[in-house]
Amino acid sequence: MSNRRQHAVIIDWPVFVLSGGFLLLFVGLAIVDLERLSTLVNSAFGYATLLFGGYWQLLMLLTFLVAVLVASSSSGRVRLGNLDAPDMDTYKWLSIIMCTLLAGGGVFWAAAEPMAHFLSSPPLFAVESKSAQAVYPALAQSYMHWGFLAWSILGSLTAIIFMYLHYHKGLPLKPRILLYPLFGERVLHGWLGAIVDAFCVIAVVSGTVGPIGFLGLQVSFGLSELFGVADNYSTQVLIIVALIILYTLSAVSGVTRGIQILSRFNIGLAIFLIGFILVLGPTGFIFDSYIQSLGLLVSEFIPMATFRADSDWVNGWTVFFWGWFIGYGPLMAMFIARISRGRTVRELIVTLSITAPLVTYFWFTIVGGSGIAFELASPGVISIPYAESGMPAALLAITQQLPMGFVVSGLFLVLTTVFVATTGDSMTYTVSMVMTGTDDPPTALRVFWGVMMGVLAAILISIGAGGVTALQSFIVVTAVPVSLILLPSLWNAPKVAKTMAIEQGLIEPSNG
Repeated sequence: MSNRRQHAVIIDWPVFVLSGGFLLLFVGLAIVDLERLSTLVNSAFGYATLLFGGYWQLLMLLTFLVAVLVASSSSGRVRLGNLDAPDMDTYKWLSIIMCTLLAGGGVFWAAAEPMAHFLSSPPLFAVESKSAQAVYPALAQSYMHWGFLAWSILGSLTAIIFMYLHYHKGLPLKPRILLYPLFGERVLHGWLGAIVDAFCVIAVVSGTVGPIGFLGLQVSFGLSELFGVADNYSTQVLIIVALIILYTLSAVSGVTRGIQILSRFNIGLAIFLIGFILVLGPTGFIFDSYIQSLGLLVSEFIPMATFRADSDWVNGWTVFFWGWFIGYGPLMAMFIARISRGRTVRELIVTLSITAPLVTYFWFTIVGGSGIAFELASPGVISIPYAESGMPAALLAITQQLPMGFVVSGLFLVLTTVFVATTGDSMTYTVSMVMTGTDDPPTALRVFWGVMMGVLAAILISIGAGGVTALQSFIVVTAVPVSLILLPSLWNAPKVAKTMAIEQGLIEPSNG
C-alpha cells in the first residue's frame, strides 16, 4: 500500500479552528478576567487530579511495563517505519530525543525538585528532612517523576502504532489514528477525529507556551542577577522574540537540519557542563548519590509509582507531572515516529524507556545533587534563594557555588534557552503535522504555529506570571481526554508489533 492516501497537502480546518480558536479564547479570558479564569482552571485541575489521578498512575506504570515486555519479546526485532535501516545516525537521533523530551524543565526542575524533596521529604520515606538521610529519597523521588514512566508515555507504545499505521499502511499522521484499531474508518473522518486531534493539539500548545513564557521570566531574572539587565516586561519580550526566531527557523528547516543542529549543540554543551562539574564540583557525592538513589528507586519502584496515602502531596507532585506528560504523549510520539524510521521496536523502547531515563537521572544528580551537597555543607546557600525567588534562583545559586560560577551560570542560561527552543521547534513541527496528516507540513503552517505560540506566551506574561501558570495548569485538565486516547495502546501496540513480526517473517502466524 502507498505511504500516503493523498498526495496533495490539505489543511484540516476543523482541527485548526477548534484548537486555534480555543487558545485565542483562553488568552482573551486571561486578559479580561485572569482571576476568574485562574479559579476555573484550578477547580478543573482539582477535579481532574481527584477523579483521574489514580488512573493516570496505573496508566503510566502499565505503559512502561507493557513496553518492556514488547521489547523483550520476538516482536522486539521488528523494524519500524517501512525502511530497512535507520534514516538518521544514532548520535543525531539520541540528541534530538534527549533535547526534545527533557526540554527546559530538565534544567530548572533538575535544580529545584531534588532541593524541594530534600527540604521536605516525600511522605513515603520516613526520614528527617534536611538531613544526610534525606539525600537519596530526594533524588529517587525526582528520578520517579522524570524517569522510566515519564519517558515511556512520551513515545514507546504509541510510536509503534503511529509508525505502523502511517508508514506501513498509509493512514494520515494524526493523533486520531491511535483510535483506528478501535473505531476503524469512523475516526478518520468527521467530528470524532477532529475533536481527538484538537484536544491533543491544545494540550501540547498549552504545555509549550508555558515554558516559552516562563523562559522569558527566568532568563530575564538570570540576566538581571548576572549582568544587571533590567528585569522587566521589555526584557522578557525581547527574550521571547529571540526564542521565536530561533525555534521557528529551526522548525522551518526541518528535522534533518535545524532541529538536529540545535539538539547536537545542546547535547555537546550539556556534556561539557557535566564534565566541568564532575571535575570541579562535589564528584564523590555525585557518584555515591547516583548509585544509591538509583538503587532506592529500583527497590521502591512499585510503592513509589502507586503511592496514594497522601492525596495532597500526590496531586501536587506525581499526578501533576503525570498529567503534564500524558498531555504531551500523542504529539511527542508522533515526533518520535517521524525521527525513528528504520529503528527496531527493541531499539526504540530500550532507548526511550531505559537508556534516556538513566541519563536523565545522572543529569539530575549532577545539577540537583550538587545543590544538595552545597546545602549540606552550608545550610541556606541554596534553600534561601530558592524559597525567595523559585527555580531560576535555585539554579543560579547552585552554579555560582562552582569555580568560574559567573561563566557557568551564563552557560546554563544558554543551555536552558536552547532546550526550550528544541521543544518549541519540534512541537511547532508536530502541530503542523497534525494539521496536514503528513510528515512534511508546509513552511507557512510551521511559521504560523511557531509565531502563535510565542505571541501567546508574550501576551500571557504581560498580565503577570499568573497567566502562564493558568495555561500550564490547564494541560493537566486536557490530560483527562488525552489519557483516554492513550489507553488502547496498552493492548493495541503489542498486537501491532506482533502483526509486523509476522509480516516481516520474524515469527510464524501459528505462534500468535
